[in-house]
Amino acid sequence: MTHPAPPRDPRLTPARPDLADVALRGLVEAASYVEGVPHRVSAPSAPLRRAPSSDSGIDTEAVMGDAVSVYEVKDGFAYVQLRHDGYVGYLPADALGRAEPEPTHRVRALRTFLYPAPDLKRPNRGHLGLGAAMSAEGQEGEYLRLESGLYVFAPHCEPIAWREPDFAVTAERLVGTPYLWGGRTSLGLDCSGLVQLALELAGLPCPRDADQQERALGQPLPPGDLGSLRRGDLVFWRGHVGLMLDGERLIHANGHHMAVAVEPLAVAVARIREKSYGPVTSLRRLTPSAGS
Repeated sequence: MTHPAPPRDPRLTPARPDLADVALRGLVEAASYVEGVPHRVSAPSAPLRRAPSSDSGIDTEAVMGDAVSVYEVKDGFAYVQLRHDGYVGYLPADALGRAEPEPTHRVRALRTFLYPAPDLKRPNRGHLGLGAAMSAEGQEGEYLRLESGLYVFAPHCEPIAWREPDFAVTAERLVGTPYLWGGRTSLGLDCSGLVQLALELAGLPCPRDADQQERALGQPLPPGDLGSLRRGDLVFWRGHVGLMLDGERLIHANGHHMAVAVEPLAVAVARIREKSYGPVTSLRRLTPSAGS
């Protein structure tokens, strides 16, 4: 007996009734199939929306240096797939630039400014957040000269291969960051955005949303065994995720505090069970020595 294929996740499937990725020919029905054109995000950050309208909700964010495949540009929006996590949606077309050159550096500071010259007294041209990537052509004094012609303070950056292996350290640095639905920058984060940013800076691929992370990350721990948790473990609810800092404290971006906050796990479990997402659904451990 043959079984029908499971439905494709629309968040990760570049397909509409009128247009789809050529790689999906024969798998999904569409009026036409096109090959994605490589680009990179050239704006400091850009909202990825589920519809080509500024009134549409934000599903996630792309940041400078993110690689994307572009399938269509129309009326100021680009229909794209983000390469790092596969998310599909609409970015502002003016947030995109050439795919080359590839990034050489990544921002390590929570935030840093872009300048028109290697001079801190010049009016800044915007900022980059933690994890943003850019291509540097050289260095003048304490500033990297970017391919765009702008400058960024070099000590705020690291070579692109830099990693923070203890992903809980990255999460702790973001305490107090405001909660933002769909956010994944140091200006605003949601629960899964916090986890994704922390893991990606540790060099660990990570899906975007909490339900995807629950299915894909690490190994399951005995359900309900909250006493066995340690630094780096993930705690999932239906639609929410947090990261353990030790055996008792949870860090998570949440709507109760409207910020990234640290609190006793027992307090969070009781409140979330009663007021929002219900009981804990699973516990996951990424590596045997995470954070050690």
